[in-house]
Amino acid sequence: MRCQEDPGVFVRLTDCHPLDEYRLAFRVEVQAEGLCARTDTVVAEWYDDLTHFVEGLAADFRGWEGARVWQANRVELSAVFRSRGHVCLKWTLRGATLADAWEVSIETWQEAGEQMKALAADIRDFLHRPPA
Repeated sequence: MRCQEDPGVFVRLTDCHPLDEYRLAFRVEVQAEGLCARTDTVVAEWYDDLTHFVEGLAADFRGWEGARVWQANRVELSAVFRSRGHVCLKWTLRGATLADAWEVSIETWQEAGEQMKALAADIRDFLHRPPA
């Protein structure tokens, strides 16, 4: 996922696999000028998956008030609707333990209409792909 405003800022999801019938795991990498960070393992519940969150953002292309937030153990995604039909997605990654305490955030900007629909479709394909 590249930022519409700055293509050098991006988020990459990799290595998705089911843990059991209730949970899946994947990795998240963020990159911006002078910054590159990634999580080792993000664990998410199937019933509260990122796909539904982003599809909901795409469906509300006319906008919403305040921030909408999705969280897993090591990542948080906050979405805010901005003027001129754009969505600011703030991706926050965190270290796994107190000994590995770090946090980094980047923002990507997407058009509220077709770009958000395409993002939702890409996330659905990634998270719901059958294991290899």
